Amino acid sequence: MAKSQATFMKKQLEKNRQKKKEDKAQRKQERKENGTGADDIAYVDEFGNLTSTPPTQKQKSADEDQ
Repeated sequence: MAKSQATFMKKQLEKNRQKKKEDKAQRKQERKENGTGADDIAYVDEFGNLTSTPPTQKQKSADEDQ
């Protein structure tokens, strides 16, 4: 009887390992699909419009300082 119990436990442990592996792969896939990327960033231009490109850096002129 001990042999059959050991075999059953081995099967159960392997089944648990496989389930954990599948769950981990599923969570990884969900993170990959729902992850935020650079495409989700929106910028506001000087007129208040949303754009997908970052604003360019403008240098201050002498007139703006006064």
